[in-house]
Amino acid sequence: MTSHVFIVDSITFKYHLEYLFAGTGAKDNYIDFNNRPNSKLPFSTENNLVLMIADSQRIRKGDLIYFYLQQNYSQKIFEGKFYGVFRAKNDLSFLDNNDSNNFLKKELNKPLTFRTLIEPFDVYAKGVTEWEALDEIKNICSPYQLLWSLIYRKLKGNRGNTMITIYESERLYKLLRDKNNICPLSGQSFTFDYNSQEIINSSNKSKYSGRQIPIDILPRLIQKHNQKKAFESHLQAYIVQNIGRNTVTDLDNCLLNNYKLDWLGNEVYCGVGMQKIDILLSLIKNNSSRLIMPIELKSTEVDSTCISQIQRYIDWLIQYYIPNRISDIKPVIISKKIINKNSCEYKNLIDSFKFFNSKNTYCLPLQYIEYEILKSSISFQNVVY
Repeated sequence: MTSHVFIVDSITFKYHLEYLFAGTGAKDNYIDFNNRPNSKLPFSTENNLVLMIADSQRIRKGDLIYFYLQQNYSQKIFEGKFYGVFRAKNDLSFLDNNDSNNFLKKELNKPLTFRTLIEPFDVYAKGVTEWEALDEIKNICSPYQLLWSLIYRKLKGNRGNTMITIYESERLYKLLRDKNNICPLSGQSFTFDYNSQEIINSSNKSKYSGRQIPIDILPRLIQKHNQKKAFESHLQAYIVQNIGRNTVTDLDNCLLNNYKLDWLGNEVYCGVGMQKIDILLSLIKNNSSRLIMPIELKSTEVDSTCISQIQRYIDWLIQYYIPNRISDIKPVIISKKIINKNSCEYKNLIDSFKFFNSKNTYCLPLQYIEYEILKSSISFQNVVY
């Protein structure tokens, strides 16, 4: 179960609570490539939107949802606060495009394009301040216990929906419980009181009646592949959307090996230099032991230069993740199918894999997966080397 933190402001938070949804926005952009092969958007704009889509598509039914209310001096919110806890009502976020029919656009004072319906789980009135969550260290014994996902997000400052690890969620959950003397609110309807800066019960039941359009990135991914244009972010969004949902069988067969998907992350920061793991999976094996899988994606044929990136991911996981949640590590590369497997370049690539494995005896051997795009579909296959 993944936990997600949605960034809200003093205007939007009230509507999130009253209509029970969470969302992120696309500024002034209209998504013209959903379930379509073409787009008129500039490359950088489209790419940023696809990364937001990937964030939205990692959500699974039952995932925990927190809100972070940003600082706003005019509303006397002098420091940011974390509130919760809610949970996702369904798999994935849906699209409510940026046009005149965007639900609550006028009230929100912005279009929130990617939305998720939520329901109460264990809702507490008082929020935990950013200082209490990220800076206070009186109960911290080691740096690896800090909420690094949120610290990295704060340093970067441009992500409206941030996943946090299971142990980070447990700590944030405990902070909220302790702040509220383990007394959650009753009822199913809520609003926000700006005077007390607390979530309160509401007698009004507001019905969410906006559009709920499914998101499909595959037609655009295939078109960009056929035009020989970069599509790594599209590939990430497609994998994040489908992994573990029995919608792309060969993908699940390659990555899950009949294990249970426990946690899913994308663009996972792993250092103040803002290195990012494309996709990170936590799986529960049959004997209840855990497996953490950092996945490096390549929209082109992979070469040996990616090994240094994977090594950095492994080193970070060993220092910052494993002490909190003991797991076996299995690094993975997913890249475009290499046709000529008799070339010197391919031999050098395989040699680099084998050298990596011999050097990193504390993790499982590197798994190599290739994808192939044929007409209107994409397939995945393990490569034995």
